[in-house]
Amino acid sequence: MEYDLIIITGASSGLGRKFARVFAGRTGMLVITGRRLDRLRDLAEELTVAHKNLTVLCEPCDLADSDARDRLICKLQGMPHGRMLLMNNAGLGDYGEYVSAQKERVRSMVQVNVAAVAELTHALLPRLVEQGGDVVNVASLAADTPLPDFALYAATKAFVTSFSEGLRAELRQSHVRVMAVCPGPVHTEFGEVALRKGQARKEAPLRRCFYTEAETVVREALRALEKGRARCYPSAKVWLAGCVLRALPLWFLRLVLNRRPRRMASSQPLES
Repeated sequence: MEYDLIIITGASSGLGRKFARVFAGRTGMLVITGRRLDRLRDLAEELTVAHKNLTVLCEPCDLADSDARDRLICKLQGMPHGRMLLMNNAGLGDYGEYVSAQKERVRSMVQVNVAAVAELTHALLPRLVEQGGDVVNVASLAADTPLPDFALYAATKAFVTSFSEGLRAELRQSHVRVMAVCPGPVHTEFGEVALRKGQARKEAPLRRCFYTEAETVVREALRALEKGRARCYPSAKVWLAGCVLRALPLWFLRLVLNRRPRRMASSQPLES
């Protein structure tokens, strides 16, 4: 499975960096985006050393900024033609009760997790339909159930999975495949960034059981994409959890969630 162009958002850290390392050998041109240009440049240098025929373009962008997204889209639409992979990987979280969430954090989460996915896909879809390619949207196991203290994040990821499924059905007669990757907790910077100032998060034993290594997520996502799957749950335990969550009736989920013990040590909003 080769591409003429691969675009990965959120490549300055976490899963995005690991996706870039794995997919770098499958294309002649890789576009990596993220907020931190220094990290993008370090990654680009690493990848071009490892892959002599690879061109890596660094496009710094804060996807929470609609004007910055528009500028990025214009650049992406001007890229050389050919078979493309668009990987909407960037994501933003916020641990804590929604009532105490900071307004800008709420806005940023919706912009990054929802608007950026919808807008980048919409802008590049005509080209994908014409020339072939794939779309991979990084969602979460959290998309399969409402989550107290993580309510907005889970809702945005539910959007990602629903959007991916609907778009995949629309494109079933084209040469474009759409897949949602739905990992459970992963050891990356995401969890630390999602914490609010002064907040100490205690992990429940059950949550720790579902942690998956980032390398496993990337490897299983690649395997699922090659097989043309609609969703990827990147470990047996995460797949099983997803099956159980989707099978449970909503009234039972409400009962469990309403009895869930409080785990947030602090719910103070982030400072601007």
